[in-house]
Amino acid sequence: MPSAQHLRAQIEAKLAERIPSALTPLPRVPSPVAPTGIREIDGLLHGGFPVGALSEIVGPECSGRTSLALAFVAGMTQEGKVCAWVDVSDTLHPESAAALGVDLSRLLWIRCGALPGTRPLPQSPQRGLRMEKPPKIKPGLPPGGGGHPRMESKGLSTAVSDLLGPAVTAPRCAEALRQPRPEPRQAGPQLTPFPSPGTNTGPKRKLWSRLEQGLRVSDLLLQAGGFSCIVLDMGSLPAEYALRVPLATWFRFRAAAERLQANVLLLTQHACSRNSAASSVDRSRPKRPTI
Repeated sequence: MPSAQHLRAQIEAKLAERIPSALTPLPRVPSPVAPTGIREIDGLLHGGFPVGALSEIVGPECSGRTSLALAFVAGMTQEGKVCAWVDVSDTLHPESAAALGVDLSRLLWIRCGALPGTRPLPQSPQRGLRMEKPPKIKPGLPPGGGGHPRMESKGLSTAVSDLLGPAVTAPRCAEALRQPRPEPRQAGPQLTPFPSPGTNTGPKRKLWSRLEQGLRVSDLLLQAGGFSCIVLDMGSLPAEYALRVPLATWFRFRAAAERLQANVLLLTQHACSRNSAASSVDRSRPKRPTI
C-alpha cells in the first residue's frame, strides 16, 4: 500500500501544470505590527499590536486597560496619524490623555449619549489648555440654579386641593381586594434581549442606546476610512451588554480593519470578540497575552 507521501507526490505531479504545489501550504507571511509604547507589552506581543486587525484589551476598572490604549494612541498621533476614540460611557479624561503624550489635535473624541456644550475638549499641550469657566450663580438662588424662591410656592394651593379631593376622601369598602397571583419564575439565569426603541427601561435603556450608538459610529468610521486607529471603549459597561453584540459585528470590523490597514482596539471587561480578535491582552489576571 503506497504511503501518504507517495500519494501526495503523484497528485502534485499530475496537477503541476494546472495547480502548482497543490498540496503544499503557502508560507505564513508575518503581518506588520505597531508598538504599544510599553516595552514589556511589546515583548509579550512580539512587537506590538498587528496592523490591519482587531485587538482586544480586557480587564476590570483600574487595571491599566485605558492607560495601555492611550499609550498606543499617543505613539500614533506623535507619528502624525489621525485616531478616533469612541467613548461609549463618556469616561475619557482628555487632560490625562494629553499628559500621556496624545496630540489632541489629531484625536477625534466621540462621546456617546453626551449633551452638547458639556465638558469641552481642551487643546493639545503645545497650544495650551483652554477651559471654560462655570457660570456665576446669582445671589439668592439655590446652588443648582433655577427660579426665584417665591416661584416655588406657586401652584401649592392647587396641589393641596387635589390631595383633598372627593376621589381621595370618599369612603371605601373594608373588604380586601383580590390581587392576581404572580406567575412562577423559571429557574436558571435568563438573559434579557435588546429592548426595542419604543420601550423605556430606565438606566438599562440608556446603556443599550449608548452601545448601539457606539457600534454605529465605529462602523461609519471604518467605512469612511482615514483613521489609523479606532478605539471602542466599552470598559464601563457590564459584561452582559458586551456579550450581546452579535459576532458578525466583530467579524465586519475585522474585515474593514484589514482592508484599511488600520488598528481597531476594543476595551471591555470581558472578552467578547472571540475569533475575530488577532491579539488579546487580558489585564484581569496574571497571564501572557495571546496572539
